[in-house]
Amino acid sequence: MGLLDILFGGGKKKVSKETAETRGQHMPDLNIPVDEKFTIHFKKNGGKFIYCISSQEISKALKNIVEENNWEKESFFAMDDRLVQKFQKENLAFTKKSKESEVFFTTCEHLVAQNGSILVCSNQLNEKKINELPSNVIVYATTSQLVESIGEGLKTIKKKYGPKIPANITTLKHFKATQENSDDFLTYGSSTKNLYLLLLEDL
Repeated sequence: MGLLDILFGGGKKKVSKETAETRGQHMPDLNIPVDEKFTIHFKKNGGKFIYCISSQEISKALKNIVEENNWEKESFFAMDDRLVQKFQKENLAFTKKSKESEVFFTTCEHLVAQNGSILVCSNQLNEKKINELPSNVIVYATTSQLVESIGEGLKTIKKKYGPKIPANITTLKHFKATQENSDDFLTYGSSTKNLYLLLLEDL
């Protein structure tokens, strides 16, 4: 069962989705497709997931997000010039200063199915830490960026960049405050983000 089955139902196979969603945190993952596994874990983390099959759908989804949150007058904090160029036609305002925005608009390196996290690095963050970013995040990614594990993602990064491996590699994982992550010393109480994922089918 693939991504479309997760979103729109998959007949009898829906049972496997429900089983995967109710398994304990430390239980081994079921043998399910990487896209389905990512979706399950990402939603568990509190992320908001929007699957699109065209650039037109991405534009519509982005417009809906802006309207839903009343961000029409908000300047989006974006550090990736290519992302700004790609979306400048959407009537969005951008800024290079994080303190001037409530929204961080970014790409990522990979989407990690194992735990539903988003792998980023200095290409997206420069030298900033997660807790220095705005509390609202919109991530633009493609299905070809899905990987099974963080280890696989790191291997792909190493292969892609060779000796010029980017620094500041980390993951975005907590998208809502829970009892579990409120006590997580790695979050320092300030890295939980209200996160939207705009995922474009490119395979």
